[in-house]
Amino acid sequence: MSSSRGLRLACALAVIGALTSACGLSGSSDDGNEPAGAAKGPLKGTVTFETLQLKPTFTTYVNGVIDAFEKKNPGVNVKWVDIPFQGAQEKLTADAAAGALPDVVNLNPQFAQALEAKGQFIDMDTAASDVKADYIPGAWQAFTVPGRSGSYGIPWYLTSEVTMYNKSLFKKAGLDPAKPPASFDQLFADGSALSKAGKGSFYGAHPALENRFITDLAKQGVPLLDKDGKKWTFNTPEAAAYLAKLVDAYKKGVYPKDSLTQDHSKETEAYQAGRVGLFPSGPNFLTIIKQNAPKIAEQTAVGPQITGESGATNMSVMGLLVPKTSKNRNAAVAFASYMANSENQLAFSKIVTVLPSVTKALKDPYFTDAGDGSVEAQARRISAQQIAKGQNLVPVQYDARVTQAVVGKVQLALQGKLTPQKALDQAVDAADAITAG
Repeated sequence: MSSSRGLRLACALAVIGALTSACGLSGSSDDGNEPAGAAKGPLKGTVTFETLQLKPTFTTYVNGVIDAFEKKNPGVNVKWVDIPFQGAQEKLTADAAAGALPDVVNLNPQFAQALEAKGQFIDMDTAASDVKADYIPGAWQAFTVPGRSGSYGIPWYLTSEVTMYNKSLFKKAGLDPAKPPASFDQLFADGSALSKAGKGSFYGAHPALENRFITDLAKQGVPLLDKDGKKWTFNTPEAAAYLAKLVDAYKKGVYPKDSLTQDHSKETEAYQAGRVGLFPSGPNFLTIIKQNAPKIAEQTAVGPQITGESGATNMSVMGLLVPKTSKNRNAAVAFASYMANSENQLAFSKIVTVLPSVTKALKDPYFTDAGDGSVEAQARRISAQQIAKGQNLVPVQYDARVTQAVVGKVQLALQGKLTPQKALDQAVDAADAITAG
């Protein structure tokens, strides 16, 4: 998953303020155990906890967890600091250089990778070994670094993409509104039918290349990096064949002509305006659609995430990391484990459309039952089923710079200026140069 997508996930949380409500918070950890490696005796000291743009929407929730943790550990004082997304990476880099990172920091794998690679964070495989088994394996593995042992974050909240689609446009295209596409070939076929029916008034889908292209390759089994994590390898014949299908779809008008350089926000706008019939994205966007385009929301249904023959599904991960510079490491790990335990994650999931990373929480009836039968409940159940075997399929090295270089070459292919194979070869060369630098 690209870093921009991880940012949008958290940005979406700030948007969905209307869902915030009072909720019960866990008063104790799942099993009462302190993190592995913690010193014997009561925890003490000040723990600075830094998050990405969660205030003011989730102030009540986060403060409630902090208060409960401090009550359980009266020797610990948690100081919560919330920073904006704009300039967050630069701030973290500067803080790391100055040895001034917070004790617990909320990051996604792409944001964390540059600091992880320099050994800035403690290994949770060791420090939190007693809780590792509680988490979805794919979520825990999201904070690993190629070529290094260990995992450097405790997973917090997740999302897993579903396929939203407009039932009314499906009917106009002669498609079964009860059968959304589940594979890439079905996506192209349905997209073509929708575009033909729309005759320029609506289209099949939006490419959203910066979010989707590299993830879709990974879903289809294309190896993105070599085993050492140093060389990009996605210029395979299979990847070229897939890009050729994208080129063909663009030429045939499956995508709006102006969509080639547009990002996920424009894709969202296009779906809300009824300009595209298919919208693969996180379930959290159902709330945004309902708020901004209630008539489109009424026609929206959901299906599973589109994937390849392997059935691999992608997830977006946010985690909690503890820098080695923390002066109260044991208290910091204990607090991170507490914030991300089953009960607290379940409570968070009930006030905003995210998924918990703890397996126990995913088994709660909130995620397994039909609920009120709403499209939101359906999406929640589908995404929860997917997340159990989901992975963060995109390597942490696929940062904003690599994304820009790769997408630029893909765009040239869609414009007919490069062949699919040559575009991928050049994309790999450009990505290698960035990663090596």
